[in-house]
Amino acid sequence: MSKHYTLITGASGGIGYELAQNFAKDGHNLILTARSKAAMDELAEKLRKDYGVQVQVFAADLSQATECLNLQTFCEDGGFVIENLVNNAGFGDHEKFLNADWKKLEEMMRLNMESLVRLTHEFLPGMVERKSGGVLNVASTAAFQPGPFMAVYYATKAFVLSFSEALNEELAGTGVHVTSLCPGPTKSGFQKTANMDKAKLFEMLNIPSSAAVAEYGYRAFKKKKAVAIHGLMNKIMVQSLRVSPRFLILKVVRLLQGK
Repeated sequence: MSKHYTLITGASGGIGYELAQNFAKDGHNLILTARSKAAMDELAEKLRKDYGVQVQVFAADLSQATECLNLQTFCEDGGFVIENLVNNAGFGDHEKFLNADWKKLEEMMRLNMESLVRLTHEFLPGMVERKSGGVLNVASTAAFQPGPFMAVYYATKAFVLSFSEALNEELAGTGVHVTSLCPGPTKSGFQKTANMDKAKLFEMLNIPSSAAVAEYGYRAFKKKKAVAIHGLMNKIMVQSLRVSPRFLILKVVRLLQGK
């Protein structure tokens, strides 16, 4: 039994679920983690049957530091070698900052940033020692500008992008790389969790599927791209931000984020 695995967080649905399919199709053994064990058990059985790969399931709420440590212990005790790490777990909240629930904001920051850095710090040294492997961090096009009505979420994704780009540069010549996947709005469970069902942003745009975003992200990861922005319009939007007045960007985002 091979002990080499790709660890995917937030694997019970959305982009994480679809990334698991892409990695398994290419023959990667997987460790899946998210809060919903039932959904992961179902996915694990499907991947074993369809692709003949080994799949481990570890249910955890990674917004809690103790559960990050429990995941690390699970990997150590099982002797699982993490050859690739996919930090996909994260959520947002569509609410004015003054009205936002502090506990939810705190959990968001812990999950979107702290758990990502903690797991990367834990598993990256082994990759560098073996001179192979990589980290795929799921950021967002939200990383490129501030986001009124989702101020903390946008800021967490800016952190992920900055951290990922810097780390990828540090790793030059080691045989290990970091890819930052930056999707725009995507059909997944994100909108419901973030209370964005009525946001103008989702009413105005042609929203891609999680499967399309994941396939693009996986291809970019295999090519060792540093930043992977999904979709032509998203690429154009990100480039336009470089030359647009900051005050105008804020006004446009505020309009799009409105209900």
